[in-house]
Amino acid sequence: MAADRGEEAADYRLEVHDHPARLDAVEWNALLALAPQPTPFLKHEYLLALHESGSATPATGWTPQFMALCCGNALAAVAPGYLKTHSRGEYVFDWAWADAYARHGLAYYPKLLSAVPFTPVPGSRWLARDAYARQALARGLQQLADQQGLSSVHALFLDDADVAAARAEGWLLRTGVQFHWTQRAGTPYADLSDFLASLQRDKRKKIQQERRKVRDAGVSFEVVEGQAITEAQWDFFHHCYTLTYRAHGGEPYLTRDFFRRMAQNMPQHWLLFIAMRGGESVASSLLAIDRSQRVAWGRYWGATQEIDCLHFEACYYQPLDWCIAQGFERFEGGAQGEHKMARGLMPVATTSAHWLAHPEFSRAVEDFLAREGAGISAYVSELNEHSPFRSDQV
Repeated sequence: MAADRGEEAADYRLEVHDHPARLDAVEWNALLALAPQPTPFLKHEYLLALHESGSATPATGWTPQFMALCCGNALAAVAPGYLKTHSRGEYVFDWAWADAYARHGLAYYPKLLSAVPFTPVPGSRWLARDAYARQALARGLQQLADQQGLSSVHALFLDDADVAAARAEGWLLRTGVQFHWTQRAGTPYADLSDFLASLQRDKRKKIQQERRKVRDAGVSFEVVEGQAITEAQWDFFHHCYTLTYRAHGGEPYLTRDFFRRMAQNMPQHWLLFIAMRGGESVASSLLAIDRSQRVAWGRYWGATQEIDCLHFEACYYQPLDWCIAQGFERFEGGAQGEHKMARGLMPVATTSAHWLAHPEFSRAVEDFLAREGAGISAYVSELNEHSPFRSDQV
């Protein structure tokens, strides 16, 4: 495989690995350190834990196809990859595409996915030493799918550098929306009260009422970070996490062993809020954090008792209070959820990239994405016109 580098040419060799352990963790993480938008979720330790804990394995429909682009004896680029037999745990929805293939007697699955399982967090996905290697990796993913006779390749929640590489290779781009909180530029919020003061009166009043309901119910919070989180607290969190999935008729994606591995190998990236009532733990929410980037990600929550407005307190108000106090710049509230905007989390575009082998289906999806993208652009514009912030804060 050759990549055009102007007057230079680099010969790359694409390797495909069926287990993340077959790639050197130090080399992988060194490429992550070079990435424009690194997150803890692309660390080798995180991806290895997903596999070895039984969370993302062939048995659960995630067959590893980890990509390594080599130049001589050195790694030039790497990416997580999976053969998927379903579309669960992705948060970019292509069920309609699969149905359309089935109606025409074509197989949509297995497909090739470059993403972090169960993790709708924007950031770098294609870890490369430079733009040329990143584009060559995108080309290699496409060629691998073509060689294996797969219907398609999908890369989810990409950063701008990944998007540029996908666009250069002719992939189709799809826009989504999430809701993120960002620290105020110029004069940062001093505390949560200062942040609430920047909101419109009706929004501020509603939040104050919600918080009062939780306090009046006798709920207080314990906040535990990193290695200070005990085994018993991890156990309680996972019990809550499991209850959330089962309340919606599903099974949790992540095993208890996954979180045990996080506690052992990546403790510095976890923050746990535990709601207490009458001396008893009644709920918990787990955030991923990166102190070096001053970013927090809302990830999982659950409760053993139903308490009015506790979800908002545990998943938004407590984390925002903590983020402001700790000098964090951004809090990402997770996938979907227009209700987050009333709480000061504003719409942010996300991007995924898609390559479909079938020319006619590719053209049809391209047309669909153009219409969908126009609708999302109008939707975001409308949301921004109804900002929850006071007019002098916008």
